[in-house]
Amino acid sequence: MSRAVRLIFSELRFRKLNAALSLLSVTAAAALFVAFYTLTEAQERETRRVTRDLGFNLRIVSRETEMDRFYADGFSEKTLSEDAVHRLVQHPNLSYNHLVATLQGRYQLQGNDVLLTGISPEYAPPGRKKKPMIFSIERGKAYVGFHVAQRLGLRQGDPLELGGRTFHVERTLAESGTNDDIRITANLADVQAVLGLPGRINEIKAIDCLCLTPDENPLGILRSELEAAVPEAKVVMLRSMAETRARQRQSAEKYFALLTPIILIGCAICIGALAMLNVNDRRQEIGLFRAMGNSSASVMGLFLGKAVIIGVIGALLGYFAGLELAVAFGPHIFPQTSAAIGFSANLFGLALFAVPAFTVLASFLPAAAAATQDPAVVLREG
Repeated sequence: MSRAVRLIFSELRFRKLNAALSLLSVTAAAALFVAFYTLTEAQERETRRVTRDLGFNLRIVSRETEMDRFYADGFSEKTLSEDAVHRLVQHPNLSYNHLVATLQGRYQLQGNDVLLTGISPEYAPPGRKKKPMIFSIERGKAYVGFHVAQRLGLRQGDPLELGGRTFHVERTLAESGTNDDIRITANLADVQAVLGLPGRINEIKAIDCLCLTPDENPLGILRSELEAAVPEAKVVMLRSMAETRARQRQSAEKYFALLTPIILIGCAICIGALAMLNVNDRRQEIGLFRAMGNSSASVMGLFLGKAVIIGVIGALLGYFAGLELAVAFGPHIFPQTSAAIGFSANLFGLALFAVPAFTVLASFLPAAAAATQDPAVVLREG
């Protein structure tokens, strides 16, 4: 062990109160930051989940769609090749996610008008695997809307004849108060066969991942990407939903960006103040040390070395204290994504590097003040 390290540990043992207060400040700063960072990540995950659950905000239909009929009917009568969704998914740098191909149309079932809808499995661009937003429907299964089930007396497990094919009612849905109450939903391939439109779809539903508000023109970006990937289609954005999703995410990011500097500045002031108190308390000792021929760099090395040691110990204690705080309070605040709150190797490594560096930075001015003291003046004052 070098002479400087021995001196640092000797000083820590001799001035236990200052060392304990300094360690407590660094530990508290690290714990506060780790807990705040962990909970902010949880908030971002929760925000993504909540905004995702708002539903699809992009509707991609044939470019030939007559929009007045589209809005009146709720779907396009013009169809696209099912290959369109695969081309869109494979397009590089895509700003679309959670893509689902659908085919829907009116269908007469025992004298009742129903909306027959086929849905594909959910697609995500390569390298962006996401938890599906919607359920997947097996071949031969059907989900029946509330009104249809009541009119036809259908229950779960009952057979259902559609276009000469026998389906089994997988589930009858609760009343929604929307046109979903007259909808029968099945696998895309099954509905294509029933409607006599193999390999065709009339809409791709998606979510944009730009997180831009309408005033930032996300639609222009989305349309240019769609033009390159699927030129025979056009995109319609549900603006209110897109704006809600974007503003919610942006508010979470601004919250973190605002509070992080405030926390760091407050902790730096506390650590720096304790370091300055330590310098003032050791003025005579520093003067004698300098009078014995030790350089200013040696004095600074002692103070900064002490900061490094306290920083490393404080990082270790603070990380696990902060993690415990996040684990204790996170599930109550963010119930949907609480399972993801836990140990992070990346954050642990960052804490071990950043906390000592931060402690050194906060102690630099007091250390410089100690190193520049004139030993003659200090000893004369004593």
